[in-house]
Amino acid sequence: MMQRSIVTAILLTCTVAALAQSKLTPELLWQLGRVSGTGISKDGKYVVYSVSTPDVAAGKSSRKTFIIPVEGGQPIPVSNADSLLINKNISPDGNYILSNQEVKIKKITGADYYPDLPKSNAYIFDNLNYRHWDTWEDGKFEHVFVAPLVNSKSGDAKDIMSGEAYDCPQKPFGGDEDYIWHPDSKQVVYVTKKKYGKFYATSTNTDLYLYNVQTGTTSNLTEGMMGYDIAPEYNQQGQLAWLSMKRDGYEADKQDIIVLNGTIKMNLTAQRDDIHAEGFKWSTDGKKIFFWAPINGTLQLFEVNYPGLTKMAPVIRQITKGDFDVTGIIGQSGNTLIVSRTDMNHAAELYRVDISTGNMEQLTHVNDAAYSTIGMCKTERRFVKTTDNKQMLVWVIYPPDFDPAKKYPTLLYCQGGPQSPLTQSYSFRWNFQLMASQGYIVVAPNRRGMPGHGTAWNEKISKDWGGQVMQDYLAAIDAVSKEKYVDVNRRGCVGASYGGYSVYMLAGMHRNRFKTFIAHDGLFDLQSWYGTTEELWFANWDIGGNYWNKQNVTAQKSYTQFSPINFVDKWNTPIMIVQGGKDFRVPIEQGLEAFQAAQLRGIKSKLLYLPDENHWVLNSQNALVWQREFFGWLSETLK
Repeated sequence: MMQRSIVTAILLTCTVAALAQSKLTPELLWQLGRVSGTGISKDGKYVVYSVSTPDVAAGKSSRKTFIIPVEGGQPIPVSNADSLLINKNISPDGNYILSNQEVKIKKITGADYYPDLPKSNAYIFDNLNYRHWDTWEDGKFEHVFVAPLVNSKSGDAKDIMSGEAYDCPQKPFGGDEDYIWHPDSKQVVYVTKKKYGKFYATSTNTDLYLYNVQTGTTSNLTEGMMGYDIAPEYNQQGQLAWLSMKRDGYEADKQDIIVLNGTIKMNLTAQRDDIHAEGFKWSTDGKKIFFWAPINGTLQLFEVNYPGLTKMAPVIRQITKGDFDVTGIIGQSGNTLIVSRTDMNHAAELYRVDISTGNMEQLTHVNDAAYSTIGMCKTERRFVKTTDNKQMLVWVIYPPDFDPAKKYPTLLYCQGGPQSPLTQSYSFRWNFQLMASQGYIVVAPNRRGMPGHGTAWNEKISKDWGGQVMQDYLAAIDAVSKEKYVDVNRRGCVGASYGGYSVYMLAGMHRNRFKTFIAHDGLFDLQSWYGTTEELWFANWDIGGNYWNKQNVTAQKSYTQFSPINFVDKWNTPIMIVQGGKDFRVPIEQGLEAFQAAQLRGIKSKLLYLPDENHWVLNSQNALVWQREFFGWLSETLK
């Protein structure tokens, strides 16, 4: 009798605890701490990391720094984090320091040309790349400087790029990871693309340059390597590794790890067709490289040995496995790696990884308390047969209180990129847990154009934007819709960037599958997009080229068969359109054209215009407006 009472009490407690869990809301999402690993302390005993917490009311974030023992324990707040870490910008011998700053090289503004008109806000251009991402060209370029660390005076810093009209760090996202010291303290390697204007806008050919501090001479280490060459890192033996793509103009080419030893280059990851390295770090002994890469719908940790100048082939080993993402390597301590990890229910935290076994142990617990009160969403792998008889991975995310006896509105999520992995990531905008927690089943297909499923699968999307990929989307939603718990009368389709393009395309071909659409910064008219976007290498590669060359059959197919504007006559479904005013990748006319077309067609539609946002939504209050409008629209149109 007593045992039965105890069991009853336990069941009652569990039931109450389950009922007490709340659902994730936009407001709760924006209260979570954002964990970022900084490095391992000089003595190897501590992990240094920071936590940024948004203050929505103030429109900014607070940031605190902590250390925690590598073996685990209680975090300790610190105010002197820089003194705990090795400063990569100081030469190993302690004599010099590297930095970067903007240098005015080109005349651009009215005031540049006419000093007697200092209040002029005119821009005068005679070449392309006049704007990039969210910033207009102003004639200033980021350059690397080297200066004596001790007894330096004003003017001692030397511009190692000699006043050239090129950037290092690379714009728009590069940082001081774009330049490093050689272990001998006599040389610096930096990344830049030595092209200007239209040649810059049509090429991805960045190179690694070696600068000699004593002689002032520079040599190109990647001469003849025509794609992206980025992220240089030396081991203690002076062997240089970096990430490399082969083809100029193809920003989503297979990304390999190359090592330079003397004059000999070795590709460590060429052997694996399904490996696209996202980032890496040398082992402390310089004999291996640890890296993370997409594989089968997740990001996992790998290692590859470096055999040196022997004739032995490098061997790749996958260290971790599971439904989660390894999103970065913070550092190594003995047989332990510290990594950042996410999944669809959890924002980034730091984990310890046993290199030998792959076993993982959570190290930081910044958001544990918040998640203990929030219902988790089941994520499920499905494999769907496509129209060309391929097996496609589809993630299905269920509401936290999912009941298979009920019917649920269901969202088809269309990934951007277009060639970016759809994995166990945790976004603060396109958040699967947040969507599912509002009562939606989310269907997220790993359609054509995603790394982690082999090079052929990834490359199939280029020049076929509106072809097989659209059939992949429809195959995914059709397969999941066979489940009794999917309400086929309440299905929606959402996405951003290429995902927004996908929404526009599907709006003209879905044959009444969907009851509502949401497109954020999507490409609507490929011809006007080609005339206003900035990184033209992307357009040239992925849609085939410009619109005026009528002999280019591939490009003409894109502009006629794969441009959503040509199928507006078939639109018949409510659509919400989101557009950033400072998005120069998918400029403002794309969203405005789509909204105007929907309005004039008499289709229920809404425009959410964010004048100060770029291709993303970075302001916390704008992000909350975005999420409230997003879910408000779904609630209104999926009744």
